[in-house]
Amino acid sequence: MTRSLSRLAAFAGVLVSSFALLAAPPQTDKSAKPAKEALAQFNSLIGGWRGTAQPRRGSATGSWRESAEWVWDFSQPVPAIRYVVTDGKLLKSARITFDDKANLFRATVELPGGSSRDYSGKFEDDRLVLDSQPDAKQEQHRMMVTRLNDKRTIVLFEKKRANARAGVRVAEVGYTREGTRLAVEGGDGPECVVTGGKGTIAVNYKGQTYYVCCSGCKQAFSENPEKILAEYKQRVEARNKTAK
Repeated sequence: MTRSLSRLAAFAGVLVSSFALLAAPPQTDKSAKPAKEALAQFNSLIGGWRGTAQPRRGSATGSWRESAEWVWDFSQPVPAIRYVVTDGKLLKSARITFDDKANLFRATVELPGGSSRDYSGKFEDDRLVLDSQPDAKQEQHRMMVTRLNDKRTIVLFEKKRANARAGVRVAEVGYTREGTRLAVEGGDGPECVVTGGKGTIAVNYKGQTYYVCCSGCKQAFSENPEKILAEYKQRVEARNKTAK
């Protein structure tokens, strides 16, 4: 009898704990908001690009063509931007996020051979400079993303020995935007309700049409439109207040 009562009490304790967990509000990552704000600097890159890669500047020797897409990624607690390359020889994709505590951008790069490489760095003067730690060959890799204007972006890849002062060029990819203008916040046209970039994709909710800038933002909107629209309203109100 005593053993049965003990088992019943233990079972009741498990039920109480379970209900407490279900009733508790969902936990949110405090790094999500600063990461989203820092990554908003890349709204002008969202979309598709056509690229020509040159191992040697001004020479077609060894060059190749590739295409790329920059898209928001809200699949994890801390948002990121993904840089996905098709037909590239130097990388397949890069997931870029922001480390608020270290004040650094971090990127996990998937290489064509299936391996990966981690980078970290800062964004200054329209240029994101990311460096890796020395690998097994004691080589350090660098990736620099430079926005030239509203239709041109360059991604330069370099590497160097761990103890060397200067790096050597691996290749430079010159990108031209596909079709549409860059997604510039505050520019002409609708605004993405998720990130504030240029809205190019229409989404509907409760009979109203809104706009998002990429497939990642479209998914984020469809998963929680009320939250997205509440945050968008706050941004607009804060912007209007600042303008006054």
